[in-house]
Amino acid sequence: MDTMTAFMMGQATRGNKLKVFDWDKAAKLIIEYNLTDADAGLIEDWCFTGGNILTDGNLNINSYTYLASTWATPVLWTDEEIYDCWIWEDETDWDSDTKWPQSAIEILKKR
Repeated sequence: MDTMTAFMMGQATRGNKLKVFDWDKAAKLIIEYNLTDADAGLIEDWCFTGGNILTDGNLNINSYTYLASTWATPVLWTDEEIYDCWIWEDETDWDSDTKWPQSAIEILKKR
């Protein structure tokens, strides 16, 4: 998607509820499918929002991702599958800048 279209989608949905990446769900999927590599981003605007969050089983907190939108869908992307992976912002303390919150790290410690 080009930048102008993404901007227009954001303007058209201004005021709508915000979807943010669900880090706890991502941690559960990583355990369930024994994932060692995964990316996260907004599927409809991947080129500008996606990035690596798990490499060789190690958490990546330094890669760029943008994980919140009123119109695009936050996803977890693996070599095998793409999973919708979001929660409403008003149901969590997370926002677009959140990277591996403690709750998700605690889930991963159980593996």
